[in-house]
Amino acid sequence: MTQEERRLWFDFLKDYSVKFQAQKVIQNFIVDFYCARAKLIIEIDGNQHMSTVKAEQADSIRDDVFRKLGFKVVRFSNLEVIKNFDGVCETINSLVQERL
Repeated sequence: MTQEERRLWFDFLKDYSVKFQAQKVIQNFIVDFYCARAKLIIEIDGNQHMSTVKAEQADSIRDDVFRKLGFKVVRFSNLEVIKNFDGVCETINSLVQERL
């Protein structure tokens, strides 16, 4: 896990009222965080995800696979986790509540 992923995990998701799993394998992919009950996938993206068109296309393909399986995929940048941690947590909480 990256530093930002560790922060989100240990400071919010690990003890969240609805169970999340970290580094979950789904098909041939590993997702950062997964909530089965809400069918929600959370990805924390570093610069490599936004640095090339190829990386963005790979993420888009992954997200399409997950959507076809019924999951909602939400991506936050490392910078969002660093600068707006409370907002990221509030967004995740709202999404979980909507999807339950």
